[in-house]
Formats: sequence, C-alpha cells, structure tokens
Amino acid sequence: MNTILVIDDDHDLLRLIDQALRSSYQVTLVDNVTQIDPASMAKYDLLILDVMMPEKDGFAFLRENRSVIDAPVLFLTARDFEEDKLEGFASGGDDYITKPFSIKELRARVEAHLRREQREKHLRLVDGNIACDLIQKQFLVNQQAVALTASEYEICLFLLRHKGQVFSKEDIYTAVYGFDAQGDSQTTITERMKQIRHKFEVYKVNPIQTVWGVGYQWQSTQL
Repeated sequence: MNTILVIDDDHDLLRLIDQALRSSYQVTLVDNVTQIDPASMAKYDLLILDVMMPEKDGFAFLRENRSVIDAPVLFLTARDFEEDKLEGFASGGDDYITKPFSIKELRARVEAHLRREQREKHLRLVDGNIACDLIQKQFLVNQQAVALTASEYEICLFLLRHKGQVFSKEDIYTAVYGFDAQGDSQTTITERMKQIRHKFEVYKVNPIQTVWGVGYQWQSTQL
C-alpha cells in the first residue's frame, strides 16, 4: 500500500483528506512542518503540502528538504495566482490543487502521480544541509555535489555514519583501507582531511572537527 504524508494546519481539511484516501492508502497527517524529521521523508510515496502555514510556508519547507524527498509533491492553496504556481513548481512541486477542490479531483490527481511516478529512488544520509547519496556515492551541500575522491568519500561516510563519535587516525585508516593496507596512517589521514576540508569550505561548511590529541569526529559547522 502506498504511503502518503499530508501537511496542513487546517484540522478539518486533514480529516477530510484522510477520509478520502485512507481506504486506498496509508495516510499520515501532520499539522505543523516543525514536527517533521527530514530523515523520515524517504518512506513516503507522495506528499500533499499546504502552502500557507503559520510556522513555515510549504514553498520554503520543500526548498529546504527536496534533496531528501524522492516523491511527488502536490501543493494545496486557497490562492489561484499564476506567480504562486510558478513558485511552487520552482521549489520542486509536481502539481497544484486550488481550494476548494472536489474529493474526486484529489483522488484522481493522487492516483495519476503515483501511477506514473518513475523517478529513481535514492537512499540518503542527511545532516543539516549536507547529504550523502548512498546510491551515487556522492556528498552534496545544498544539493550541490562535492568533488571528493573515492577514499575521501569513504572517510566522510564512515564519520557521518558515526556522527559525534571521535576516531583516531589509525581507526579511520583501518576502516577505510582495511587491516592489511600498507601505508602511513598518520600522514595519509592528515592529508586526506586537509583535502576534504578544503572541498567543503567552498560551500561554507566544516563537517569534520578535530579533537586535539585524540582524532576526528563528524560534527558539521557552518563557516
């Protein structure tokens, strides 16, 4: 059964949409975008998202989280202005439903988008504005790819998977290159860290922190 997330601050409308869709889909209702964990977004097959909400509007929410949403997004709005529709599509939306709408129209649009949804699904780890695409083996900052080498990617992935934990250079070297690798772990990891930091600094972030006398940890920081 397809899963649908509905985000709207109008409780009556949430109940109406739930009643219209729950016989065919697994529906999750949320009345405030601040309640949503971006890391959970990958489990949904479709989002229905209100535009006008008090904490944060739907356009801003989608722009911030589109990198972790691999599903069609249908905007709901009470306004039928062309500029709003253009902004909705520009922020990553797939369709636009103007209130008031009929239940038949809602069902038809949901069914159509789920039926033709063929975009490639990605599996991502996310930390703020930094994402790691595990399929493409690529790190991104604000959806822009960071040009890491294969070993730099593996170092970053290892630290991100263990965010907050501190690892020595030897620990990192072994995790990335294996127990049987031949080389100077101190020099190799030191040089790799310099390159990684230089590449992330271009995007004004510093994801790997030095714990003096111990090693390194992933704890992303804006520059």
